[in-house]
Amino acid sequence: MLELTKYFSPYDVWSPLFLVSSVLIIILYLGITGPYRRVFAQVDPVPIPKKLMFINGVLLLYLAQGGPLNIMSHMMLTFHMLMMAITYIIVPPLILLGVPAWLWKYLLDRKPLRWLKGFMHPILMAVLFNALFSFYHVPAIHDYVMTHYAVHVVYYIVLFIASMIMWWPIVVPVPEWVILSDVKKMGYIFLNGMLITPACALIIFASEPLYATYVDKETWIQAMGYCLTGDPSKLLAAFDGPEFFNWFSPEEDQQLGGVIMKLVQEIMFGCILYYVFIHWYRRESKEDDDIVDTLPDGQLHS
Repeated sequence: MLELTKYFSPYDVWSPLFLVSSVLIIILYLGITGPYRRVFAQVDPVPIPKKLMFINGVLLLYLAQGGPLNIMSHMMLTFHMLMMAITYIIVPPLILLGVPAWLWKYLLDRKPLRWLKGFMHPILMAVLFNALFSFYHVPAIHDYVMTHYAVHVVYYIVLFIASMIMWWPIVVPVPEWVILSDVKKMGYIFLNGMLITPACALIIFASEPLYATYVDKETWIQAMGYCLTGDPSKLLAAFDGPEFFNWFSPEEDQQLGGVIMKLVQEIMFGCILYYVFIHWYRRESKEDDDIVDTLPDGQLHS
């Protein structure tokens, strides 16, 4: 792998402001779920695995949007799709599961968030996220978003919020906000897997490069402009274009990117499907045991 700091400044590669913000969020989280949790009513200790979920979610978000992967995602579509998969498929459930139920209850009881419950229809959320994701990967739309900084920032924020809301019906830890049974959650996971497939298929089976961002030098330099602190036209003029950093042909890079996105999505949805199934099985087994415990001994053998 090429050493990025050989061509770009450490500030461009590591995004120190994003890193500091991520660390501060983790410190705040550990304080709220640790020594300061007694400020909240009816709290339980937060287990270590749950804390690790949240911490890993924040660190992965930094890696994808602020670390080296961010600048690499502007050089190869493979890394771009990996960045998208981490940001919108892996990070949201980790963060949602990492926040304890008592903290979610506190946050959702605030007036600015109460109205959200009326918009939490599962089908609407699934269609909204996957439509935004698919729309983004239409070639003309993708190149426009990648070359217009303000649009890029707004679109990524909206897409991240949509991904969090899309995951919410599956991993919701607050009983009052549960809107799907475990069996319906499994169907909801399959639905999301189906809805994201067309965008991945478009990328995987395209016979030619779709995105000018990764094949046209001028478009690439424009897209790189908001990743760098210096003047991109001067810094990158010596390069032939994004292929200078690419390990594959544009077609191979594009196909691999689509495969990675679909593969990560399938693995993550499979893990969440297993998580939901296990919780459903345990709940059903506990209910059966409770019923047996209430029956007289003679009735068990009747």
